[in-house]
Amino acid sequence: MLPLKILRLKHICYTSVRFYHSRVMGSDSLLDQLGNCSNEDQIFDIVGKNKAKLSVKHVGRAINLLWQFQKERPQMLRTIDFIRKHSQFMVLRVLAENKIDLMDDETLVDMLYNALRLNVEPHDSLVQQLVVEAWGRIERFSMATLSKFAVCLTDQHMHHSPLMGEITDIVSRKLESIQDVRILSSLMLSISGMISTCLRNCLIEKAEFLLDTRDTSQLNNARRIVQFLRNIKFNYRPLLEKCNTIFLQNIKSLDADDISIILGLYQSLHFNNCDFRLAAKWRLTELANVHTDPASFVRLFAALGPLSEPVVRERLESATLLMVEEFSPSQTLAVIETMGEMECRNPQLIQKVASTLYKQLDVYKPLDIARIAQALLLLHCQNPELYAELRRMLVSYLHLSVVPYEVSMLTRVLSLLPSPRTDHLILARIDAVLPQCNLSDLNTFAIAITKWVRNGSSTQPGTAAVYVKLLQKLNKCGLERLQKADSLDLLIEELKYVSGEWFEEVLAEETMATFDRLIDQITWSNVPEFALFLTKTNCLHTGLLDQIASVTLEHINKIHYSATYAILLPFTILNYDPPQGEDFFESCIQRFRPHLSLFAPHLLVLFGYSLALADYFPEDIIKTIFSVDFLAKLDSQLDTLPDVLNMRIRLRLMELNRAVCLECPEFQTPWFHDRYCQQLLNKGNVYVSAIQQQIHEILGQLLGGSNYAKASVFTPYYYFIDFECVLDKHQKPLPYVDQSSLLLSKKGKVPWELDNQFIGEKQLLPGAKRVAVEFLDSKAFCKNSRHVKGETVMKKRHLEILGYHVVQIPHFEWNSMELSTKDAWIEYLKQKIFAEES
Repeated sequence: MLPLKILRLKHICYTSVRFYHSRVMGSDSLLDQLGNCSNEDQIFDIVGKNKAKLSVKHVGRAINLLWQFQKERPQMLRTIDFIRKHSQFMVLRVLAENKIDLMDDETLVDMLYNALRLNVEPHDSLVQQLVVEAWGRIERFSMATLSKFAVCLTDQHMHHSPLMGEITDIVSRKLESIQDVRILSSLMLSISGMISTCLRNCLIEKAEFLLDTRDTSQLNNARRIVQFLRNIKFNYRPLLEKCNTIFLQNIKSLDADDISIILGLYQSLHFNNCDFRLAAKWRLTELANVHTDPASFVRLFAALGPLSEPVVRERLESATLLMVEEFSPSQTLAVIETMGEMECRNPQLIQKVASTLYKQLDVYKPLDIARIAQALLLLHCQNPELYAELRRMLVSYLHLSVVPYEVSMLTRVLSLLPSPRTDHLILARIDAVLPQCNLSDLNTFAIAITKWVRNGSSTQPGTAAVYVKLLQKLNKCGLERLQKADSLDLLIEELKYVSGEWFEEVLAEETMATFDRLIDQITWSNVPEFALFLTKTNCLHTGLLDQIASVTLEHINKIHYSATYAILLPFTILNYDPPQGEDFFESCIQRFRPHLSLFAPHLLVLFGYSLALADYFPEDIIKTIFSVDFLAKLDSQLDTLPDVLNMRIRLRLMELNRAVCLECPEFQTPWFHDRYCQQLLNKGNVYVSAIQQQIHEILGQLLGGSNYAKASVFTPYYYFIDFECVLDKHQKPLPYVDQSSLLLSKKGKVPWELDNQFIGEKQLLPGAKRVAVEFLDSKAFCKNSRHVKGETVMKKRHLEILGYHVVQIPHFEWNSMELSTKDAWIEYLKQKIFAEES
């Protein structure tokens, strides 16, 4: 047994010695020294003294530490230029390049990542060789390494390179293996320019599954996901709402830059979340006194300015005035654009910023110049010299530009500036890019050319013929593009911002024919955008609307609850009830009903008004809108919205309040818009057209004198009607006394209660009735038919509830050949007023 014990002892001794030896060999004093460094100089000192000893690990560790030191510092305190120009950093780059073959996958990609962060140029041989080597290994990369490599390619603007295409293919094949949302969100953002619709949907589904709203550390992941959605122009509400929840949870850790970025992304995606805007306003106000240097102040100004109330805006403008000369060109551009968004009317600040811009113009790129001109025009800046220089620069850039979008934008802005004559080279440039343009760009050119023609530019010798030829070619390109269109989704995207005379006169008919051809491509995912576009055209196309209703009914559970507003809009605005109309409306109402608390307040008001147009008044929705808590939240939100939208929401709330009071008295909703309506009356001037004057004159002849009809009357609940007259029980006109006292009681309140009994100073005689005579111009009808729109139908309904007999005079009847004489007009009105019964 002894020999066996000796063998065992010898084995134990050998193993111990080998373990000790490996520990000694594994220890690395250079790595330890690098690990103990606290600044760049110490690292460079070690590199300088140990050039011959540096291995792959040493080089990788040194470059990694150099970036980590920079990363931990504020942007203003970083010394990247010092590092990049240091002689020992050059040594590290040469060593790294010579040792690429010895690097493992993770070290290779880390080296590339850190080098780019330290501003090593993409054309540098180190970066190029690292990319080539990584390309050869790409199939074996872990998903974490692949994600980091994709970020490196994005940093080099290789978004659409074949290499990014390979990464996209790998992600598509290995998507199921990704379980880390940080890795997924980074890859999503990097490959966003290369994905198919199928892969897009898979990525979104995976992100929705992995993103945990309970984890407050998900902030950067959520931001990358929203950036991805912005890049692919896809407003996927469920995922956006998840990300928004994470932003709200982290609001206290967001700075002005973060909030500005998020608000910008939301704006691009047309995602307006009330809770985030209010939280952002609170957070930015909290940060307002912290930012004193120009860079951080500009970020704060850009984020807080559009959200703030007048007092805060005034304080921000005063601070900007003191600091404006310290701004860099990019900061000045951000300020002027924010001022435009704020609708700033501070002449001193506008002139000061304009003067600063004038000194910096040579620094800006072509599209920046266009943005500056646009912002100055929006602010009504008075600076002819600056506008002349901007125009000169825009013309100069247009002569050289060959990118359709750039030519389009420059042309659009140039057409807004004073233009004594049109440059033939500009027209030639437009002519050259027309065949490559989408419908949005073509629409821009059509608007610009039409404006130049109306401004008299076509009076120049030979110019008129050039314009005619250019417009003919433009029309041909637009029609051909529609005729060749084979994707409804792409067509909707192109048409999203197309409007105006050119579209209506040249494209509208062909556009609807194209939609009819592609009608089978209307799906639950594109139906909201398609419905919005149909609403914007103001044209009634029953076949398309029927298909929208059919697709919605079939797939209502797949459609996001907030999209039901957009889907219902053309039906309510255009006053069209599709087959199974009641089921369609009820289905949409049931879809959003469980989510009332999640609706943005202003959107719920618009939704309620839209339903009221169609004579739908769901009690729970109405009572939610007119609850004290909801109105308080709405009031807070309105302060953060642009003035135009703010005014629109207040008007719609009044109209909804009126509709509910008149049509649903059982809800006991109080009328609380007297003061608001009085303010509107004080602001507005009543315009009486020539036709209305003509009708008033003929009414006087029909009824027995001008005192039998009154023009421009405001009814209870502040409806405006063109003419009012009173008939007794025998259908005989009664003289029109001064009825100003009839509109308001002595206490200034609405004189008609819900039972429609008049309680003013003068009551109608028994059996008498009021007649409201309304002239309906083209705005009351769908553009392509004589179909009355929803707003006009609702007004008639309400006037009848108020006790009026409503006479409507369509413009196409009054201006017809049949009514070309005074006697014919008198007979027409006689039939309308005396023969018709409501």
